[in-house]
Amino acid sequence: MAIIANIFIDQGTDFSITVDVTDTSGGALNMSGYSAAAQIRKTYGSSSVSSTFTTSIAEATGQVTLSLTDTQTTALESGRYVYDLNVTSGGGQTTRVVEGQAIVTPGVTR
Repeated sequence: MAIIANIFIDQGTDFSITVDVTDTSGGALNMSGYSAAAQIRKTYGSSSVSSTFTTSIAEATGQVTLSLTDTQTTALESGRYVYDLNVTSGGGQTTRVVEGQAIVTPGVTR
C-alpha cells in the first residue's frame, strides 16, 4: 500500500523531492534493476497528463528523486492536482510507493 504524502510545488521554480523506498522490514530497498515513473494529473480520472516528473534512482540507498524544471512548473496552472510514484522491479512487478495531492502555488516573479 502506498504512503499518502501531499507536496507543494512553487510555480515557476525548479522542484525536487526525494522519496525513501523501504522493504517489508523497513530497511532501504536495494533498487538495482528498478525503474520509476511519476506523473501529475488534474484528477485521478484525467486522461491527460499535466506533467511528468524526471526520476532518478539511488539504487543502494533505496531513494527515488522526483524533479520538475522551472519551465514545467510554469506550465502548471495553480491549484490542486494528484500525483503518484510507481517503481517497477527488474522482474516486472510494479508497486505504487507514494501518492497524494500536488498543490501548485502561484508565483509573482516572472
